[in-house]
Amino acid sequence: MNDLALTTLESGKARIDPEALAALSARLRGTVLRQSDEAYDQARSVWNAMIDRRPGLIIRCAGAADVREAVRFARDNRLLVAVRGGGHNIAGNAVCDGGLMIDLSQMKSVRVDVAGKRAWVEPGATLADVDKETQAFALVLPTGINSTTGIAGLTLGGGFGWTTRKFGLTLDNLLAADIVTANGEIVRASATENPELFWALRGGGGNFGVVTAFEFRLHRMGPQVLSGLVVHPFADAVSVLRQYREAIDQAPDELTCWVVMRKAPPLPFLPPEWHGKSVLVLAMCYCGDLQEGEKATARLRGIGKPIVDVVSPHPFTAWQQAFDPLLAPGARNYWKSHDFTSLSDATIEVLLGAIRELPGPECEIFIGHVGGAAGRVAVNATAFPQRSSHFVMNVHARWRETNMDKPCKEWARSVYEAARPHAIGTAYVNFMPGDEEERVEAAYAGNYRRLSELKQRYDPLNLFRMNQNIRPMEGQRAA
Repeated sequence: MNDLALTTLESGKARIDPEALAALSARLRGTVLRQSDEAYDQARSVWNAMIDRRPGLIIRCAGAADVREAVRFARDNRLLVAVRGGGHNIAGNAVCDGGLMIDLSQMKSVRVDVAGKRAWVEPGATLADVDKETQAFALVLPTGINSTTGIAGLTLGGGFGWTTRKFGLTLDNLLAADIVTANGEIVRASATENPELFWALRGGGGNFGVVTAFEFRLHRMGPQVLSGLVVHPFADAVSVLRQYREAIDQAPDELTCWVVMRKAPPLPFLPPEWHGKSVLVLAMCYCGDLQEGEKATARLRGIGKPIVDVVSPHPFTAWQQAFDPLLAPGARNYWKSHDFTSLSDATIEVLLGAIRELPGPECEIFIGHVGGAAGRVAVNATAFPQRSSHFVMNVHARWRETNMDKPCKEWARSVYEAARPHAIGTAYVNFMPGDEEERVEAAYAGNYRRLSELKQRYDPLNLFRMNQNIRPMEGQRAA
């Protein structure tokens, strides 16, 4: 077997001889994949089909000890490192070219303490894995809205969805984490153990190490929730959105309602004549008593003259998977996002103009409804700074053919620029594509300096740079 040449942090090459690779393999419970191995292509593929990178080596970890070995191997050889959890990140940071990919996707354990309302979750678990275990006991961890998303990246960057307004962000419910830092040591971070690191993990993304286990607080909820869609003709969008913003201002924390605007997919409950036509969808979930939910959703469901209203009791696990078919792997994706405190008339006009110019049938704009419990946390309590956001807009360009790359990206960027004057300046790092490096500091607002200082303490080489990167404070040399 020939020497292996892997990309380094300095964009050079480190030669790994066969004996060193064999010694590494012998220390692992997991497996080492080279480019010639049968499982390699599957291991390097991620959700966003635009990402087609080829790591020089993949370590598929079976446990925390494997992660420690992988990090030490990368550190000792100064290798470019990517860390894969669920592989769902829009920027494709789970995969690097030529370097080392640390693959956590086999580490999927979820253990629930019913009496203590706690869950211990490994970093390869998806939201579906977490929901299945927690909802078996009518418990919930607030997470996102696409069940194939990985819990690790979601948590470290924020995590918001249908139950955030009632129970907070995913990271607000993180009690502790075991993490392998850049020096190759496993440490525990919590409010009482390494509290500064714990602060940084809650919003700082993958900048501070590789989390091998999360401990979460759970909440009583379910297994049934009142949820579903109310679909409106796009011609009524101005009136619907104005009434929506008024209704949502009076919504209790248990109620969340998102807006989706796009060409209608061929959903079985939609009349065929609406398939392929532009629509506005109110997607809502009430995470409390079902009868109270009927009262709380009445105003939203009374808006306009919808095409269909399919809001009814559903198992929460089913509602969590409702959007999965529209977000399945295999398509090319590009996102641009803004945070808003309100939906002004000017903002509404920008969004509606964008829908009139959709470049493809899978492109959409959604408006995530947040606030509530997530907004009642101090800005400096965690690294996540967007506590004043009441709405998060995501312009989601999605297409299949490579010749659509330019028009789809340009559409998303044009909407982003047009909406910029009405936004508050922060950004949700989990929604940021790979070409927004210059936006990272603004995304963290007043928390960035503290994060940069902690990055210098925990990762002065910037080993963990395949992320929305926070550079080490001292000279910020490790670009």
